[in-house]
Amino acid sequence: MSEDQVTETAASSSKGRPAKKDAKASIFARIALFIRQIIGELKKVVAPTRKELINYTIVVLVFVAIMMVIVSLLDIGFGTAVGWIFGGTGSTDS
Repeated sequence: MSEDQVTETAASSSKGRPAKKDAKASIFARIALFIRQIIGELKKVVAPTRKELINYTIVVLVFVAIMMVIVSLLDIGFGTAVGWIFGGTGSTDS
């Protein structure tokens, strides 16, 4: 395959890391840039509607309840198995 047939990928077309001159910027310039980036990202956040929030809450509570049942059953099962394998609670009098 020749080089002119290879398509450019998103990774190869990106500029990658910023130039080193940005790394030499003052601490205050870097902090200001960081704050601007935070504000830019926060503007992209979409809060869920009331219906979505209630739906998500119900899903989480049901999932937690199912996991509690699974862990409880495993705990009871392993506890019973260990008791059966090593014997019950017997007296240790000599």
